[in-house]
Amino acid sequence: MSTGLPHGYRRTGEDRIRESVGLSYPELAPGLVIEHRPGRTVTELDNLLGAALSGNVAPIHTDAHYSSQTPWGRILVCSGVTLNLVAGMTVRSVSGLTTANLAVDHVRFTAPVHIGDTLYAET
Repeated sequence: MSTGLPHGYRRTGEDRIRESVGLSYPELAPGLVIEHRPGRTVTELDNLLGAALSGNVAPIHTDAHYSSQTPWGRILVCSGVTLNLVAGMTVRSVSGLTTANLAVDHVRFTAPVHIGDTLYAET
């Protein structure tokens, strides 16, 4: 039956609709790949706040001069910041209607992330 509503919305009252956020648990089938969009460009503020909040103020993450002397030649974004940004990108589709993210398995940081890089994620 057609509800006349755009996909992802449900009626909650007269002249009132609610956006449904994400997939429900039964819709998360093995093998399903979800592309999380839009991407997220990492800013200097993201990196500095993440480093400060975590206490990881290693010079490779915070000192441009020091970082310029490394093989990468510039600041590396803290891996905790990278993980949090990517996890945040998944919330809307993966944990919006489910109970919670119960685990993050097999995380690998296979390439350096720098300020100005745009991250994309898939689940």
